[in-house]
Amino acid sequence: MKFRRKPRENVEIGLAPLIDVVFILLLFFVVTTTFTRETQLKIDLPEADSATPVEETELKQLEVMIAADGSYSLNGQSLVKSDLATLSSALQKESAGDSSLPLVISADARTPHQAVITAMDAAGKLGFSRLRITTVEAQPAQP
Repeated sequence: MKFRRKPRENVEIGLAPLIDVVFILLLFFVVTTTFTRETQLKIDLPEADSATPVEETELKQLEVMIAADGSYSLNGQSLVKSDLATLSSALQKESAGDSSLPLVISADARTPHQAVITAMDAAGKLGFSRLRITTVEAQPAQP
């Protein structure tokens, strides 16, 4: 007895509908994705486990000192104006465009918070990533 075979149907995957689905998924992911823009200044603050002073390095470093009234000086030289543009141009000139140099911010305890933030903002805009804020060791309370 001989059975007749049924003719096989050609199974094809339609590429046009598949491409449509992929484009719709792509559009969905593009529309639903949220892009955040980081505006923080990323710094590594040193740990103060002991009272030993920071070792002097042979590498040139920049030091921004901020007085109690908010006036700036860079590497011991006073700046004419105490604004972001003046500080940024002085940092750019002193570093000669090298933003890999370490930058130390030394502020008086009575310095307005805005003056310190302005110095950090100038450093961030110029690309300085090695930022350190100096402090003094707290004196123990006397009974």
